[in-house]
Amino acid sequence: MAAPSPSSPPNFLSPPSFRSVKASYFLRNCSNFSHLKQIHSKIIRHNLNNDQLLVRQLISVSSSFGEIQYASLVFNQLQSPSTFTWNLMIRSLSVNNKPREALLLFILMLSHQSELDKFTFPFVIKACLASSSLRLGTQVHGLAIKAGFFSDVFFQNTLMDLYFKCGKPDCGRKVFDKMPGRTIVSWTTMLYGLVSNSRLDSAEIVFNQMPTRNVVSWTAMIAAYVKNRRPDEAFQLFRRMQVDDVKPNEFTIVNLLQASTQLGSLSMGRWVHDYSHKNGFPLDCFLGTALIDMYSKCGSLQDARKVFSVMQSKSLATWNSMITSLGVHGCGEEALSLFELMEEEEGVEPDAITFVGVLSACANIGNVNDGLTYFIRMIQVYNITPIQEHNACMIQLLEHALEVNKVSNLVDSMSSDPNHNTSFDIENTDRVSERYETPRATITLCSPSGMQADF
Repeated sequence: MAAPSPSSPPNFLSPPSFRSVKASYFLRNCSNFSHLKQIHSKIIRHNLNNDQLLVRQLISVSSSFGEIQYASLVFNQLQSPSTFTWNLMIRSLSVNNKPREALLLFILMLSHQSELDKFTFPFVIKACLASSSLRLGTQVHGLAIKAGFFSDVFFQNTLMDLYFKCGKPDCGRKVFDKMPGRTIVSWTTMLYGLVSNSRLDSAEIVFNQMPTRNVVSWTAMIAAYVKNRRPDEAFQLFRRMQVDDVKPNEFTIVNLLQASTQLGSLSMGRWVHDYSHKNGFPLDCFLGTALIDMYSKCGSLQDARKVFSVMQSKSLATWNSMITSLGVHGCGEEALSLFELMEEEEGVEPDAITFVGVLSACANIGNVNDGLTYFIRMIQVYNITPIQEHNACMIQLLEHALEVNKVSNLVDSMSSDPNHNTSFDIENTDRVSERYETPRATITLCSPSGMQADF
């Protein structure tokens, strides 16, 4: 009997097979878009491009890198996307600021007669909200009822949010009232919706009916009292919050600082500041700016300065608040010096509010030369169109340079419309030229494209 032929030895030099499990592993650990394209190429070479699990991963990773066009390309290569894949693509478009494309894809999904599920409708409603498509949102609402998914709590919460944010609080209330079961998100969405639509009394009733409340619920109600200038009730509610042993967040603290400002109570503001410090709240841009604003408006510029000086990072709002505070408290020169420092700060560029503070500081100390210079710089360097507050500061400045009756023509010519070109000529400028050492004080105020000013 012939001996069996020996089996062929394994080829250790051949590359290992590339299967779905390995491709999925690479996609989970993908670190950049270039790497993603390499993995995708390998998936195509190994005929794995119709594996819907891998396609969904490709879409998700592309979306996370902001490469939504590439994600769409991957999706469009599928012959028959599953409902899960349709949903993912709709969501990816919506979260990447492409809500209209998401809605178009949903319509395409309907035309393909693809099966819808309970996740489809919330994603589409969010796209309706992002594109302010209330009409389509109501149609999706009706479609969800016909498809039998209206009772899904996630969908109902999203639908409520749409109606409230589109100014339809009665529709939002109807959705809430028909809910067979409500989560904390349902109650909080209802509360926020009523507050944002100026229905404080109804919001109070809902708040008191809530079976459980979290920090978001408490803060929403405190913010509602502050918004409606009822600071005493904001602090009373905060005391109830402490009794319920609910820890505040940064938004709670900032609202309490605003309530202190409304009360004009420096002692209460200092108490809130001390509370935030003792409870470990970091002095970031949000909290620090609120503290500067509170201290300034409650009369303690010294405390505002201290907060500003110890802040590690400062946003544009922080600089604006401090510059305005210095100007209001009569420290115009210090305000202008701070503005110069701000201009040197990397990543911070002044806006219209900044220049209201700067021009106000100039007006308060009668610094006409600097005021005119900053006004010119605002328009020509930063391309900021003058608004009514800027014009008011310029009038106040020029009243230091001329008699009131000499600027009456200026007042008459300045339009209340901030986008309307306004121009004026001041006659008899010899007096201004002598006093402010200005070669020529014929000033034209207009939009950036047409502005001319010579000194």
